[in-house]
Formats: sequence, structure tokens, C-alpha cells
Amino acid sequence: MNKAEAIALLEELFEKAEVQDRLVIDQILKGIEKKLTVPDNSYIGCLLSAEKAVSKDSCTITIPISSLVHNNLNIVHGGIIATLADSAMGILANEVLETGYAAVTTQLNTHYLAPGNGESLSCTARFLHKGSKTMVLEAEVFREDGKKAAFATGSFFVVPANK
Repeated sequence: MNKAEAIALLEELFEKAEVQDRLVIDQILKGIEKKLTVPDNSYIGCLLSAEKAVSKDSCTITIPISSLVHNNLNIVHGGIIATLADSAMGILANEVLETGYAAVTTQLNTHYLAPGNGESLSCTARFLHKGSKTMVLEAEVFREDGKKAAFATGSFFVVPANK
């Protein structure tokens, strides 16, 4: 797609869009802008407007709840909640590794406990096992009202990085 085609498509979509659609378009465009500004961020993190805080023992990611992450029941899609948990655990696992190594998900278990609704979701990941070849982490996802929306565990292999 060239620049003229992209502009024409955006204009066409914007004309057809209702208020909610325009808010989603805005969030997507701001996400792409953030990715272009800070290339070390992932596209998914930028599109979800994720904010993260990482320490040696935990990683917390918070995302706003918007129509972009809703399913057809008007609650956060379960795949978004699983992505949030996997991302927090993966970021933490990678944070502790030596240069030249990366952690990749080998197993993800997500238990949904309450609907994802409200203004935001926050996920905190912690280590259960930190080995040289494998890691196991847990993550809790909370709504802003304090209710736990999900609990997840993830297993990760430590592999040579491809960078």
C-alpha cells in the first residue's frame, strides 16, 4: 500500500466511522506512532496502550479498556487478557537473562475469574521457578475496582536470542 492509498483508505473509514470506531482508529494510530518513536516496544504493547513497570522480581503491565479490546459481549476479550498475562510474564523472564539469551513461552494457562470491564486492567507477574533452561511464572490480572479478573501461569524455555 502506498501513501496515497493509505490516506484514501483512512479518509473512507473515518467517514463511515461512528464515535466508538473513531476512538479505536485514534488508539491504533497513536499505537503505531509510539512504536515508530520507541522501536524497542512491541506493536501489540503499543496498540494496547500498555504501560509497564519492571523490577528484578515482578513486572506490572496496565492497559486501558476500550472498544479495541472488547469482544461482542462488550467485555475484554479473553485473548487480550491471556496476552496481557503472557506479556507480563515474558517481559519479566527476559529481564533476568544474560545478553544473548531469550525466554519463549512453552505453556500458558489462563483461568478467567471475572469479566474484564471498567476503565483498565493491570497484570503483575512473578517468578515461581527461575532455572537456567526453564522458568515458570504466575500472573494475576486485576480490574481497577480491585476484583481479580484472571490468574495465569506460564512456562518458558531459555534459548539463544535471534537478534
